[in-house]
Amino acid sequence: MSKEIKAQAELDLRGVICPYNFVKTKLQLDTMQSGDVLAVILDDGEPIKNVPQSIRNEGHTVLTQEHQEAYHRVLIQKGDD
Repeated sequence: MSKEIKAQAELDLRGVICPYNFVKTKLQLDTMQSGDVLAVILDDGEPIKNVPQSIRNEGHTVLTQEHQEAYHRVLIQKGDD
């Protein structure tokens, strides 16, 4: 039984192409506090392959990645500034 993780913000990026989905995710994280959680909804294909890896490269943590119907819901915890 896993504890439900509460996101402080959610970003629906379905239909947004690379690299704009990463840029929008990064800009949203920039407005948040260290340790806050952002839920990002991404399309299959390049977005789900590229955005989580790019976010990790920026020092943030991908907590979960769930496939739901035709999209993915990714929970990202903001790293230290």
